[in-house]
Amino acid sequence: MSTAELPQPHRTADVRRPTLNAVAARAGVGRGTVSRVINGSPKVSDRSRAAVEQAIAELGYVPNRAARSLVTRRTDSVALVVPDAENRLFSEPYFSEIIRGVSAGLAGAGMQLLLVLARDESEYARLAAYLSAQRVDGVLMMAVHSDDTLPDRLDELAVPTVLAGRRSDTERLGHVRADNRGGSRVAVEHLLAGGRRTIATITGPMDMDVARERLDGYREALERAGLAVDADLIASGDFTEEGGRAAMRALLRRRPGLDAVFAASDVMASGAVLELRAAGRRVPGDVALVGFDDSIVARHIDPPLTSVRQPLAEMGRTMASLLLDEIAHRGTGHRAVVLPTELVVRQSA
Repeated sequence: MSTAELPQPHRTADVRRPTLNAVAARAGVGRGTVSRVINGSPKVSDRSRAAVEQAIAELGYVPNRAARSLVTRRTDSVALVVPDAENRLFSEPYFSEIIRGVSAGLAGAGMQLLLVLARDESEYARLAAYLSAQRVDGVLMMAVHSDDTLPDRLDELAVPTVLAGRRSDTERLGHVRADNRGGSRVAVEHLLAGGRRTIATITGPMDMDVARERLDGYREALERAGLAVDADLIASGDFTEEGGRAAMRALLRRRPGLDAVFAASDVMASGAVLELRAAGRRVPGDVALVGFDDSIVARHIDPPLTSVRQPLAEMGRTMASLLLDEIAHRGTGHRAVVLPTELVVRQSA
């Protein structure tokens, strides 16, 4: 191969990034107008905005994020905080589906998503210190408990924050949740309609609003049917498979004649199935079973699990939308959004 045939090195001018001045010249506007368009300022005419956006596209201009953050005090990043053990984060479909929805909701906004585990007060304190230095633009929190102090700390620091669920029915911060009470009531009504009368429930942790709401729905369905709520038919779980097994063992010990179980999560229902099978009980022949979430777990249990579907990915997208609103316009994200649930009937009930 001759020298003439060798690839020629690129000249510096060929790879130089287009500048803000170049965009302004191409759009026929001032440098300040380009800066306002890039930073999302409303103080730009539609005509000028369109010209700048066209120039950016034609030149392939990429804003300098570091310089932009100095002006806007924005980091273009959001923290997703999970105040729970990492084994639950990676083993339960609930978390992965919400994270998928959050990621989709932030995708068009150019936001970087940071996943943070904060499991105790010392980690909460370190996280609060990190966030007080304005390292992120906002925070999303999952699996909140009644005594969680981090949301209040974030509120005091004026960090835009949105929760998955709520700590209580007096929650002040913006949050997104499913209709937990209505969903569990429909689940128990379905069991009653199938002729079941000794219906037990496996609850989640009582320091979580989601667990209390699902227990309230269970009680409400029984009371509407004229049936007494029997404390022996209520067993506490922790949203894990082993917690479901332990609760099912306790229920069979206390009330061996039970004929149905409503578990407050599919994962706990999977543990209940294993324990019922070990005790020689057929599902649904001897004991009908309903879960909550309609996760992939429900479809792979034998028999497939009747479950209350909550729109987890939509919850994540809605959380992201509320947070983006709060970041852009303080106060607009402090809303409570309740998404509908749906009973999906399969062989277990």
